[in-house]
Amino acid sequence: MKLNTISPAEGSKRLRKRVGRGESSGQGKTAGKGMNGQKSRVGKQVHPGFEGGQMPLIKRVPKRGFSNHRFKKVYTIVNLDTLERVYENNETVNIETLFDKGVIKKVNDGIKILGEGDFTKKLNVVADKISESAKAKIEANGGKVEVK
Repeated sequence: MKLNTISPAEGSKRLRKRVGRGESSGQGKTAGKGMNGQKSRVGKQVHPGFEGGQMPLIKRVPKRGFSNHRFKKVYTIVNLDTLERVYENNETVNIETLFDKGVIKKVNDGIKILGEGDFTKKLNVVADKISESAKAKIEANGGKVEVK
């Protein structure tokens, strides 16, 4: 090993351009900011959507209606055909067992069971929401449904 062959470990040095340090540096004089204007000055830059003092488009467009998007509840959907495939008779279906069996990866605001597909097993289902068709199919096979 010779001193002229060694180099620092990959990713250990952060190479940053030193701008405005003379013409020979390659980023001298205007430091890569062009000639004149607001964006070449030091300090505050214009925000996205700034239109040079003109009334911005977002303020010109009328705002109408009501949105409840901030408070919307998003449920994780599980179909009955999935429960049919994963569970055995007389098992309990709840959030913990759904996680353990890998049916769901995350719970948003809760679990909702939908009645998609054929269903023949007797299960005890505990969920936040359940559709009428799913409830009817589960109870027709002798299972129990509990809504939290």
